Amino acid sequence: MHDGGPRLRHMSSASFSEQPPDDLALDQIGPALSRLRRRAPASSKDLSRNLVLNVIADAPGEMTVGGLAAEMGVAQPVASRTVAACIDDGLLRRAASQFDGRRTVLELTEHGEAERNRFAAEQRKAFLEITAAWSPEERVQFARLLVRYGADATAWSRTQATRRD
Repeated sequence: MHDGGPRLRHMSSASFSEQPPDDLALDQIGPALSRLRRRAPASSKDLSRNLVLNVIADAPGEMTVGGLAAEMGVAQPVASRTVAACIDDGLLRRAASQFDGRRTVLELTEHGEAERNRFAAEQRKAFLEITAAWSPEERVQFARLLVRYGADATAWSRTQATRRD
């Protein structure tokens, strides 16, 4: 595996037009995703809350604390503490499952949905600032591919979890 060398590690949008060989570019996916996460324009509390809100809102069905922990890749006590903080902040509520009244599921409150929308707007603003030198077509293409990557990564992760069980 190539390390990408300094040319790839420190690429700016100006030097990106000098396309590296495909395998070198592919080797940089992990580090690039790591840099994206580190550069997110928010506090770690906002990132955790946003992650919880998005996982619950995007769930194909009802979401429990255990399901949230599995989706986030954290231990159940970690998910429980995060959920408790979100409930205290008025972002989530617990409700009885519509399918099994013995189960407790998590739902976004109106305030939780508003926070999720606020955070999405902040992320879009940061994206537009970061990509200011990009053409509108490049921005949209990247956005579509990133959304597709996220959906495919979710599906892949669920498949991996099923294989482990």
